[in-house]
Formats: sequence, structure tokens, C-alpha cells
Amino acid sequence: MDNTLHMTRTDLQSYIKEVFGAGYIVSNVTQMQGGAQKVVYKVDCDNGFTCVLYVWDLALNYFQKEIENEDLHSRSYGGDLFEQNNKLLTEIGIPTPALYDLNRERSRYPFDYALVEYVEGKKLDAYINQTDKEANYELFQQVGNMVGKMHANERDIFGKVNEIRNDIKQCHELQMQKSKADLRYISQYIDNFKINHNKLLEKLQELESRITYRNRYGFTHGELGPDHFIVNNKLVPYVIDIEGAEFFDIEYEHAFLHIRFGDHYHFF
Repeated sequence: MDNTLHMTRTDLQSYIKEVFGAGYIVSNVTQMQGGAQKVVYKVDCDNGFTCVLYVWDLALNYFQKEIENEDLHSRSYGGDLFEQNNKLLTEIGIPTPALYDLNRERSRYPFDYALVEYVEGKKLDAYINQTDKEANYELFQQVGNMVGKMHANERDIFGKVNEIRNDIKQCHELQMQKSKADLRYISQYIDNFKINHNKLLEKLQELESRITYRNRYGFTHGELGPDHFIVNNKLVPYVIDIEGAEFFDIEYEHAFLHIRFGDHYHFF
């Protein structure tokens, strides 16, 4: 196997040929900067076509231990989640790289992998401090409209696209469980948290008591920041790293947007 790849060059060529046809000959493969939960390769063909190979290899996942121990409902990793979220985003008209093929057989390799559209461009981060304020405004207006359209896609049960939860009635109860677990964990290693554990727990419970129960949940990305958009050469933004998307309280997403976008938050 090519040490720079997750599969042999022969297997990759066979896969490309199977999906796109005999006229697609792989000429170059380079690893791209990917998220913390998958490995991403740019695949160039000698006919000028380029696509991306996604590999969901748990062994290289930054959150491997957490994933092995987590509840199935909390999972934000895997080809199956990418596929269902890609389908929903496409259906509601949100630009996201197209999924050409997903292989979940795991017969030859112990991981899911997929061929996905290559969007040539820059991450949205590059436009945060752009001097052309008019172009900047139009781009971030597009991004704000995209997020608003996602959030407007609602249902009355929170969770993954193909999931119906009956064990927890309110999504903030799930966040409270996670917060308690996080507090227990950090208290093992940092003295200030250990000493003030009970006070912090009381504060969490006080804050939880202020939350109004929800009966509608919008479709959220889950960790949306400027690095989760690729802007193509026509200044069209595409949302990426979508495995963790789900129906959830949009206030949770807005808290994250406020932190990640700072002065640009007003577009949301």
C-alpha cells in the first residue's frame, strides 16, 4: 500500500474507474487539511477532473477515545451521517460538496470512504478581514441566509436526520448530562475545578432552570465557524464537515456562531 494513502494506488484507480468510467486515470494524490474526524485526499485525473477522497478511519480520529465510549445518539462521525446530512442539505438547497459515491462495505478496508466533489477556493476565514467591504458584505450575507435556511428546516423532535429519540425529552437535558460529565472529568486534573466542583454544579443547575422548553428544532451544523465554509471562485459558499449536523435548539448554534464569527455575527 502507498504509505501516503489509506488504500493501494491500484485500488484507488479501480474505485475511480468504477464510479466515473474508464477515461478517468489517477495522475496525482495529495493529502489535504481535513477535519479532526476524517482524512481528506485531493485526487487529480489526467483528463483534468479532480475530486476528493474522504476516509473515516477511527484510528486517526482526534476524538477516538470519546467516540469509543460515547452514546450512539451523540455520534458526529462516520460515512452514514455524512450521507444523510448531505442528502438533506442538497434537498433544501444548501450548497455543499456533492457526494459521488460512498463505500461502507469494509470488506477490504476497515473504514468507510467516499468520493466527493472538489470545490476549488478558500475557507471563509480568508474573507473575515477582507478590505473589499462590499464583496465581503455580499458573501457574508449569503452565508447568513444559508444558515437561516438550515435553521428554518424544522421538526418537533431533536436528533439526527434518521433518528427518533424517546429517552430524553428536551435537548438541553442532553447538554446538561454532557456538562456534568465534563465537569467530573476536568475536576480530576485541575485543582480549582475540584475545589469548586459543587459550586459549579449548582451554577449549571441554576442556568438550566432558566431554559424555556422547546417544541421545535431547526437543522443545525453543530460547530459552525468560518473554517466550515469553502468559498469557490464565484464567491459561492459551501458548507463542509457536516457529519455532526442534526435537528437541535438553534440557540445552541447561535451561541457558537457568536463566538466563532465575532464582529460578523450580525449576519446571522
